[in-house]
Amino acid sequence: MGGLAVTAKYVVEAEIKVEGIVERSDIIGGIFGQTEGLLGDELDLRELQKSGRIGRIEVKTDVKGRKTVGIISIPSNLDRVETALIAAAIETVDKIGPYNAEIRVKRIKDMREEKRKKIIERAKEILRKWTSEGEPELKRIIEELTQTVRSIELTKYGPEGLPAGPDVEKSDVVIVVEGRADVINLLKHGYKNVIALEGATIPKTIVELSKKKTMIVFVDGDRGGEMILKNLLSVAEIDYVCRAPPGREVEELTGKEIAKCLRNKVPVDEYLSEIQRREARKTVVEEVKKIIAPQIPGEVKEAMAQLKGTLEALLYNNEWDMVERIPVRDLVKKLESFPEDKVKHVVFDGIITQRLVDVAFKKKIKTLIGTRIGNVAKQPADISILTFDKIE
Repeated sequence: MGGLAVTAKYVVEAEIKVEGIVERSDIIGGIFGQTEGLLGDELDLRELQKSGRIGRIEVKTDVKGRKTVGIISIPSNLDRVETALIAAAIETVDKIGPYNAEIRVKRIKDMREEKRKKIIERAKEILRKWTSEGEPELKRIIEELTQTVRSIELTKYGPEGLPAGPDVEKSDVVIVVEGRADVINLLKHGYKNVIALEGATIPKTIVELSKKKTMIVFVDGDRGGEMILKNLLSVAEIDYVCRAPPGREVEELTGKEIAKCLRNKVPVDEYLSEIQRREARKTVVEEVKKIIAPQIPGEVKEAMAQLKGTLEALLYNNEWDMVERIPVRDLVKKLESFPEDKVKHVVFDGIITQRLVDVAFKKKIKTLIGTRIGNVAKQPADISILTFDKIE
């Protein structure tokens, strides 16, 4: 499956072993099908490819006896946390077609690091040539470059050596960001009271700072930023929450965008109240679903029990007569192609995603039954969304 062209920051490289002979398209289809909804809509591989944040998945295969082995390459323009999540997700794929399979990630190449190595080697060549042509001019340029780098004023703070600006100690207000690149970007735009977490584990230095200073947390506008924010709020005394625009990273924001985000910071109590309201709305929707849950015929329950592990979907009409049996990977396209009244109930061996719910609502489907519910934020009241275990 293709996507927008990606200038990749990282490339996930993995090995695959399949207990049978399969095509490259089978492997790619298996990866998309078995990871759909696993990490929520924000990290769904199909959606990431459409937006150009994940590139074309390349697979090179070789047949050895009755087995297929190969190398999988996935270009990523996500951040490090999200890329690691995608890498872990593809390792959960355990079947390609009817055959057992195993995927193991070997490494994640930092393409920027590869470019930096090439740049350094090329710079050495340029400098050697330059030196022979004009030593005094070279010294002047190097001094200018050194002064420019020093003007950024990146320092290390605390026992952990956290990347920080020079004013963290003397400022009453401290801005906490995710990584070193975020610190550099804020320093470039004049914010010197900034410090980075440098990882998912919250450093003790940050916890101690939060006890004596006003703390503003400024994270990326993605799932990774949300996870880091939750971890931080659980251990440190945070005063304000600030997020980059959806899908954006703090390290890439302009000075104007940074200023706007900081102006729109939210007191932590207000942020937590909004989280609680979201959870409350979700609970109400789930209770409504229980009330209007349909009566499932016995033969459908039997078919559902046999469906596990098949990666297939059963489509029923209003009277619970089967209309068609299809692979899960074709479910959304198939539903979109049907007229509104043809399918009313869907039972499938897969994860219920927001994309599927939206299509079901459009086609006036009454019931969706899957193995589990993914990151579904909008649940229409007239669709019963159920899981196998609840029915059993």
